[in-house]
Amino acid sequence: MITLRKTILIMLGLTILLNIISVGFIVVAGQPPSLMTPLTTVVTFSFAVLHAGSSFGWRRGLAMLVIVIATGLAFESVGVATGIVYGPYHYTDQLGLKFLNLVPFIIPVAWFMMIYPSFRIANDLVSNFIPEGFWHDVLTAALGAVAMTAWDLAMDPIMVAAGHWVWEQPGAYFGVPVQNFWGWWLTTFTALGLYLIVRRWLPGKDQAWLPTGWTTAAYATMGASTILSDFLVNLSGPGLVGVFTMLPWVVAGIRRRKSP
Repeated sequence: MITLRKTILIMLGLTILLNIISVGFIVVAGQPPSLMTPLTTVVTFSFAVLHAGSSFGWRRGLAMLVIVIATGLAFESVGVATGIVYGPYHYTDQLGLKFLNLVPFIIPVAWFMMIYPSFRIANDLVSNFIPEGFWHDVLTAALGAVAMTAWDLAMDPIMVAAGHWVWEQPGAYFGVPVQNFWGWWLTTFTALGLYLIVRRWLPGKDQAWLPTGWTTAAYATMGASTILSDFLVNLSGPGLVGVFTMLPWVVAGIRRRKSP
């Protein structure tokens, strides 16, 4: 009988395997099949959902899921429609069906996929220095948003190069507007801030039996895959930035995992 713990570990293993396969396709064929991005996203998302529910209790886990997806979808929809949040851009048809013909449904799924491990790393780090309370939550949301945005610094240029979305006014950061990264930080900070407020009224607590190091592994896997892909398609600039911006969060997550 496969237990929930084993299922979560299997999802993490599949996340790692799919990212290795994706990088392998880039080495051999220059790009992965179109199915790889949504498949990897859904598998990593499933890992995050199961880990969150098992760790925090299902009410808190599902509350985080709903808040992150709703916030990400709202910000993205406004962003595509107006250009206010991230800068003027639009999605192509490569990522599938779109909400209101604006945002592919896979996008808010991807937001949760990476916001959750970013949150776990930031939350564990802040908990080492500040007791739970208002400032703990503010700093956790702020640092979780930084960890999340660190991934986009490596990811956005390669996704544009692959044709997943188009910047109508290319910006200073390898064709990406700098405003985009402020938008990423704000979206993540808002989602995590709302969750941390709602969490106070929901039963549940972090269950020590489920390693938080697994979420660090998911974050590191997605980051390493993105960074390696950058270098392989001659986007060494974003790849190098990704190394320096994501590695500190991976180290922070590993150190927390080894602490008693």
